[in-house]
Amino acid sequence: MSEVPVLANTAVAIVGIVVLIVRFRVNPVISLVVGSLYLGLATGLGVTRTIRTITTGFGDIMAEVGLLIAFGVLMGAVLQETGAIEQLVDRLLHVFGPRRLPHSMALTIGTLLQAIYLDVLLVICAPLARTASRRIGPLGSARMGAALAIGLESGIVLMVPGVGALALAALLHVPLGTMLLWGLVLIVPTVLVSVTTMSFLFRRGLWNSATDEDAAVASQTAAPAPPHTQKADTAEPARVRPVPAVAVVGGAPAPGPAGPGNRRPGRLAAGPAPGSAGAAVPCGRWKDPPLLVRFAPLVTALLMIGGGAVAQATHARNPVLSFVSSPVVALLTGLVGTLIVARLTVGRERVERALVRGFKDSGQILILTAVGGSLAAVVGAGGLGRILRGYFSTGGHIAPLLLVWAVAAALHLAVGSVTISAITTAGILAPIAPGLGLDPVLVALAIGAGSLFAVHVTSNTFWLLQSLMGQTTRGTLKSCTLGVSVASVVALLLLLPLSVFL
Repeated sequence: MSEVPVLANTAVAIVGIVVLIVRFRVNPVISLVVGSLYLGLATGLGVTRTIRTITTGFGDIMAEVGLLIAFGVLMGAVLQETGAIEQLVDRLLHVFGPRRLPHSMALTIGTLLQAIYLDVLLVICAPLARTASRRIGPLGSARMGAALAIGLESGIVLMVPGVGALALAALLHVPLGTMLLWGLVLIVPTVLVSVTTMSFLFRRGLWNSATDEDAAVASQTAAPAPPHTQKADTAEPARVRPVPAVAVVGGAPAPGPAGPGNRRPGRLAAGPAPGSAGAAVPCGRWKDPPLLVRFAPLVTALLMIGGGAVAQATHARNPVLSFVSSPVVALLTGLVGTLIVARLTVGRERVERALVRGFKDSGQILILTAVGGSLAAVVGAGGLGRILRGYFSTGGHIAPLLLVWAVAAALHLAVGSVTISAITTAGILAPIAPGLGLDPVLVALAIGAGSLFAVHVTSNTFWLLQSLMGQTTRGTLKSCTLGVSVASVVALLLLLPLSVFL
């Protein structure tokens, strides 16, 4: 088939996927499969080959990344149940102080805490950040809101074990250890520079408490509460407003309202937080293990994966090291260690409850990632990769990276989901990635950076942040939309010089 029909049918498939998700609120998984079916039939693959290509692409990605996503989500669910996140934020506040808390909290969320399911992590951290913002000063709400948004969204696609980063690594065949190391190299300066930039803009008049914060929040910030009141407010149930019909579950839009009346079990329900004073702790349990012990299994898993990448880069060959640094073995080790600590801390019953919740959370993430593999397989079989390779392979390293970033940014503006835009872009570009003259990890990180651009009103993160941080829609457009967009551009600017060395 000639170039024009392939390009035209691919454009129709992509636009159709966007319209199904945004206009008709069809589940993203179904929309991506329908788009893949249309593209295969329209490009002449035929019924049998189209279906075989979709199922093969689905199975290949599941085989590569399915267990990794499941282990990561389960580990995050158990950590959430033990109250480890609250303890970590309290320690950050104690060590770094309130004025440096936006940087330290954003960096911790973007790196160490990416095993935690996004909505859960936001709901846990936002009330703590809102309480801490009173101690920062008049710009506390703005700075903490921007820090939360930047850390949460950047970590999803740039840092292992974020679900978007795992999906990008699988779709573009990037070794997970390589994705972890270079993602860490990119996300640390991205978060620090972006949070600093937003703080500078807020100090120069970008933030207006009268119009960007709820009146109650503005008055609390102007007159900080005494220490005993602040402590009591930490456990205050979050006030959640209804959100638009297109909600995001783990970064992926899902049909139907996502307001308080349509929450999933265990999400935003009021009541004592795990690990809080009101939560029951079985007698004889290890009530308050050190913070290092709580996170030691997760950190160990990441070090095992990173060690494998270092060994690969230095061409060190050792069967034992290869086994230990395997991502499946590493994350399984982290999960087992986390389960042991949790059993000693909160007991078997609560651990089982956390696992059930984790299995529910991982279902849509796994299927969404796998259908991204289906789309990539159909795009490759339909000939689009061969056609686009010529357009993307000109202009040295900079032009392809800019184009990759732009495609992901455009899809995110249309769909409104960081995860879906990243997976869809990777599915489109995976067939041409080997011919770009770039290391695949650069392509993956450029897609991740582009998918961060302009988190807006179709994202559940936007509305949860607005409600939990007590900001107006105008204020959230500044702290969340502008903040994450700054991170997107900063990540791209940092990637350009990296491309010279990779």
